[in-house]
Amino acid sequence: MTDSIVLLQAGQSPRLSRLLDFALAEVAVEPAGLPELEAMALQGRRVLIALTTGEGGMSLEAFRLLQSLRTHPDCLRGATGALIVDGAGELYTKQAAQAVALAANLAGCLFPGKPLVEGTGSLYNQHILAGQLGLPWEETYFTRARDLAGRLARFQAPRFPRPRVLMLHASDNRRSNTVAMGKAVCNHLAPVCDIQTISLQNGAIYDCRGCSYTACLHYSRNGTCYYGGALPTEVFPAILQSDVVLLLCPNFNDSASANILALINRMTGLLLQQPLYDKYLYAIVVSGYSGGDLVARQILGALCLNKTMMLPPHFCLFQTANDPGAALAAPGVEERMKAWAGSILSTVHQPGEDPR
Repeated sequence: MTDSIVLLQAGQSPRLSRLLDFALAEVAVEPAGLPELEAMALQGRRVLIALTTGEGGMSLEAFRLLQSLRTHPDCLRGATGALIVDGAGELYTKQAAQAVALAANLAGCLFPGKPLVEGTGSLYNQHILAGQLGLPWEETYFTRARDLAGRLARFQAPRFPRPRVLMLHASDNRRSNTVAMGKAVCNHLAPVCDIQTISLQNGAIYDCRGCSYTACLHYSRNGTCYYGGALPTEVFPAILQSDVVLLLCPNFNDSASANILALINRMTGLLLQQPLYDKYLYAIVVSGYSGGDLVARQILGALCLNKTMMLPPHFCLFQTANDPGAALAAPGVEERMKAWAGSILSTVHQPGEDPR
């Protein structure tokens, strides 16, 4: 079954016009703008957001869209989204996509796995797929956009009678504000979910070596990796068996921690075994000072826009806390954690008979 798509366009370019004509030729499309967005008329719809970037970054129209998303909470509640970003140069397409994806997600939008098609000015970023498909770069770009529109029109978010939640962290259990919040959230989920926790501090976690595609494929087919260790033997199988992955991400210098980044980088081998389109991605980001949004963009960019996990509405719970114990002592945090756990369950849990 397919539904109509709402086209929310911010910026114009001749190439983007040609792309949209091609990509949307076989689906029912309704154009919309900021007045409809701000009037909450796009709630519950399938929304294709198309942006342009220039030599100076996002277009003025894209900035206005970003502002509307940030200042109109719930304007995309119940919506499902996808992104096309057409660039005039070689920079800023991913930056724009991550910024708009986070703002839309915090406004209630769910994104299927790999919901972004972006073209740099030269379209050199299409050349690998173009070689695989035997197509020119622009035709590859347009074809990917058409496939994305079709996926958006057909997408149905899965729900589970008893969701399997995998909580991953690389923090000190005794002192970590992030782990304390993760445990508290999982306590709210436990009555209807199966919870598994894995610490990435257990054993050395090496970053990706950058093996060739054929070498990575060889290792992944044998369920291992060049470095071996806990990732291919324990963590990757747990991810494949889960329905929900909850990442605990303390903010280290406006970035996720080294072990979390190593996990993400080495997941290429996992994806060669099996895509992760059926996994929901959630995160808790705790910052000692500020910058939690930067970590959230990093995580969604890597694991949803790139590595195929679904991004459910309000995927990230943010907290500012520095001293040990400060997060759970913050005013209103218990109510926020309970509400966020309830939001998770409303997305992933299918009420009914417990299958246990």
